[in-house]
Parts: sequence; C-alpha cells; structure tokens
Amino acid sequence: MMMELMTMAQPAAAAAEVAAAGVSGSLTLGLAGAGAALGIGLIGGKAVEAVGRNPGAAGSIQTLAIIGMALAEAVAIYALIIAFQGR
Repeated sequence: MMMELMTMAQPAAAAAEVAAAGVSGSLTLGLAGAGAALGIGLIGGKAVEAVGRNPGAAGSIQTLAIIGMALAEAVAIYALIIAFQGR
C-alpha cells in the first residue's frame, strides 16, 4: 500500500515541478520584458529631448539611441532564452 502511494505521488510531484518552472519562466520573461520596455521608452524620450535641445547633433544622437535600444532589447531576448531553457 505504501509503495503504491509513493508511485502515485511521483507523477504529481513531477507535474508540480514542471508547473513551477513554467510560472518562474513566465515571471522572468514578464519582468525582463517590462524592464526592456521601460528602458527603450526612456532612451527614446531622452533622445527626442536631446535632439530638441541640439538639432545639429541629431545623427549622432540617433546612432547612440539605436545602440542603447538594441542593448536594452537584448535583455529581453536573454530572458526569453532563460524562460524556455527548462522545457
């Protein structure tokens, strides 16, 4: 009887572990996505503000803003990899 209970509990424990991995992966991806969106928004806003203050430097500001946005987006891509790594 005890052995039967242990064998029935093993699939339930494995299913709970898979569910917990899915929740933690979703949480990781959600937080990283929110952080990346916040970073990209701040970079874009400050770039527009900088061009408004000095229109002659628009080309170099745009270049730096695109590099900054790409680095912020890389964080979300790394989180996507981490979130799906456990599956």
